[in-house]
Amino acid sequence: MSQHMDNIPSTPGKFKSDKYHYIHRFRSQSSLAKPILWSLFFFSVICFFFLLSPTSPMSSPADRSRRVLANYTWGGPEWERKVRQSALVRSDHGHTVLVTGGAGFVGSHVSAALKRRGDGVIGLDNFNNYYDPELKRHRRDLLERAGVFVVEGDINDSELLRKLFDVVAFTHVMHLAAQAGVRYAMQNPKSYVNSNIAGLVNLLEVCKSADPQPAIVWASSSSVYGLNSKVPFSEKDRTDRPASLYAATKKAGEAIAHTYNHIYGLSITGLRFFTVYGPWGRPDMAYFFFTRDILKGKPITIFEGPDHGSVARDFTYIDDIVKGCLAALDTAKKSTGTGGKKKGAAQFRIFNLGNTSPVDVTKLVSILEKLLKVKAQRRVLPMPRNGDVQYTHANISLAQRELGYKPTTDLESGLKKFVRWYITYQSKSKKKSSWALPICMNRKLEAST
Repeated sequence: MSQHMDNIPSTPGKFKSDKYHYIHRFRSQSSLAKPILWSLFFFSVICFFFLLSPTSPMSSPADRSRRVLANYTWGGPEWERKVRQSALVRSDHGHTVLVTGGAGFVGSHVSAALKRRGDGVIGLDNFNNYYDPELKRHRRDLLERAGVFVVEGDINDSELLRKLFDVVAFTHVMHLAAQAGVRYAMQNPKSYVNSNIAGLVNLLEVCKSADPQPAIVWASSSSVYGLNSKVPFSEKDRTDRPASLYAATKKAGEAIAHTYNHIYGLSITGLRFFTVYGPWGRPDMAYFFFTRDILKGKPITIFEGPDHGSVARDFTYIDDIVKGCLAALDTAKKSTGTGGKKKGAAQFRIFNLGNTSPVDVTKLVSILEKLLKVKAQRRVLPMPRNGDVQYTHANISLAQRELGYKPTTDLESGLKKFVRWYITYQSKSKKKSSWALPICMNRKLEAST
């Protein structure tokens, strides 16, 4: 990725007997059972949300008050001026892109990369407290200094989304807003339905009615492969056995996206990210909190699989992910609908974006020990049944062929950049110094690959 973002933040034959036809019909009906069951599951989940949704006519007064409590403010001449200014395209054949989750880890990096090459960019983020919102606000501050306006609001706010589309004719939407994390779903399951399913549906509803309709690229997840034991994971592999609620909502999202593509002609590309890491990353990720706890002298917990089997992840550096996101945008074909009416078949794609080099978590810790020059206090425990899987490995041949995607950053090189950023960030946080400083320091640090 850029220098800025090192520190910015799915023959005719013989006569058959009657018995054969009976068996054939039975098998045909059985083959339909699985899709029907999945469709019923997705429909039930969506209905579950809308019954609880604050904007649903069936919701209670207490539910409806949640939007007021969020206290998002938007609109007015000055707000519209900022939106239009940020959305200006400054390059030939540039895009005008709405980036949801714009102050998030991947979203902030993608927004900066788009802006740097001359695309018009508007960010949208609700700055929730899944992890420290201050980190998101620091990312936002740096983005705004780079010319990207990040609107504070929620993807479930239809009025806000419609207003943004009224002010700007977006050519593309990069949908990266989501409730992340596998384990947190056991504590707050509704947040996953609200964001990953209802939020996606709400966004697609607005996009289908836009004129012109934008092309959509959105973040699915490697988690959809769930309990699949065939590796490396290919886009053609089964994804009907999710191991977590997070994975189930992402799988549901892929089915919902296909529905809107089929019915309304929306051009949709789904990207299955594999364990993204790097500067300005998420504090709930292992590499991040391992670094924090090792430096504080606290013990870290490393999980192992059955029979002391290793746990490994296909760690993918943020710059490589950003390149894949931009390539997906650049190769996305136009949507074929107008005002909610489909006029022809539209593009629908799903790609794995990984590093295709899984690394044991124990090796990750060893690399961090080397970079931090501190020995970790390791505590090894059996992997709990909390939705995590033992192994991930991406087959990226389709992305290589269709997007020209080619990851170039090995884990040690990427962690070196993360550690350098982390130490600088923590130092500045303690001093409460101006967040303009990291931009100035950027050229003195390292350039991303």
